Amino acid sequence: MNNFLEHELTPSQIVNELNNFIIGQHEAKRAVAIALRNRWRRQQVEDKLREEIMPNNIILIGPTGVGKTEIARRLAKLSNAPFVKVEASKFTEVGYVGRDVESMIRDLVDISVNMVKTEQTELVKSKAEDLADERILDMLIPPVKKPVTVQEGVEEQNGNDESYQNQKTREWMKEKLKKGEMNDRMIEFDITQPAVGMQIMGPLGGDDMGINIQEIMSSMLPKKKKKRKTTISEAHEIIAQEEAQKLIDIDAVQKEAIRRVENSGIIFIDEIDKIAGGSSKSHGPDVSREGVQRDLLPIVEGSNVNTKYGVVKTDHVLFIASGAFHVAKPSDLIPELQGRFPIRVELRSLTEDDFVKILTIPQNALLKQYSALLDSEGVTLTFEEGGIREIARLATIVNEQVENIGARRLHTILTTLLDEILFDVPDQNKSSNYVIDGKLVSDKLDTLVKNRDLSKYIL
Repeated sequence: MNNFLEHELTPSQIVNELNNFIIGQHEAKRAVAIALRNRWRRQQVEDKLREEIMPNNIILIGPTGVGKTEIARRLAKLSNAPFVKVEASKFTEVGYVGRDVESMIRDLVDISVNMVKTEQTELVKSKAEDLADERILDMLIPPVKKPVTVQEGVEEQNGNDESYQNQKTREWMKEKLKKGEMNDRMIEFDITQPAVGMQIMGPLGGDDMGINIQEIMSSMLPKKKKKRKTTISEAHEIIAQEEAQKLIDIDAVQKEAIRRVENSGIIFIDEIDKIAGGSSKSHGPDVSREGVQRDLLPIVEGSNVNTKYGVVKTDHVLFIASGAFHVAKPSDLIPELQGRFPIRVELRSLTEDDFVKILTIPQNALLKQYSALLDSEGVTLTFEEGGIREIARLATIVNEQVENIGARRLHTILTTLLDEILFDVPDQNKSSNYVIDGKLVSDKLDTLVKNRDLSKYIL
């Protein structure tokens, strides 16, 4: 099984990797880089002390659209760790209708199982493909059955000839299969369908049950065979997947998945400020806010959670919480929960210069995305420096005047700016080259930005 931190990145390497996708927020990147490296360091410590080293959970504080979620998402990708993002506002205190806090651990285990299963499938892929070839050959050229009785060696001789011919034909056919010469030929074959189990209805949904009755029922009921007619290439894919599932040791997969969750799992709790107290209101849904915090506490502190794959210890799962904290403050969380998030990092609002960098530098920059979209139609979209600077300037103005939604403002501005081009290509306008300069941007958007009411609704 793969080690979960295959590429043991140093904190500075982690920050460099994050810089490819996120502009600025250096303090936040440093904090998460240290937290991630500490997971690997902990694995190198001797057993007695290893259990005592707890992860330093982090709270990211800052307005929307500055990169809080993106930092956590990219971090999980870098470490190849099981990662789940949950909204704190979805959870409610036990006894209220809503999701149970423990379900975040169950979701994390499900993701981890799928990750390990995908890795294992990749390892057995070539063997599964060979077995799929053999099954398809058996359908095309059934193997010769040996004769039951032998009279004076005649039948034995014939049988040998026949099986020799059969073997030669199979080898010839196998060669054609490998070369893909028979990919479009139709073939009929049986596929195994799992028996449909019981659907659990009512407040206890399938995700919130420790044991999944649907799975138990489907494993008890006999599997159904179903006839399917497809091309050989499609049949090969379906049969190879079936064979791969047979080759995987599912118990080992589940064991490894739980090990990864316990040692390298990352849970990103968004909107934690929504469950903080701090408001003078004590009526309505606020009654369950502190209850959610108290339910969250044992999981963040470390407890055992039942899942359908076994018991999971949450002591060493890394929790990264985030919130805008416009109304509430981190100190409005209950003291016990505050103590479990010792590292607090404030993310700053984005400036005009940041917007210019966001539009151009990251690997997935918005301008690169739009250029690629229009390139698929054979149209070249070019953004001049003046145009980029003007887009960034307008985004900053609208964020200051209306509502600061950070980098997400660039989406709204670019959508409005490129609206006509995206609509007219390819049939209305035959031009194959568009240049976006400062003048075009200001002509198109200036009136919208100056008219505050319009910018509220459109930008």
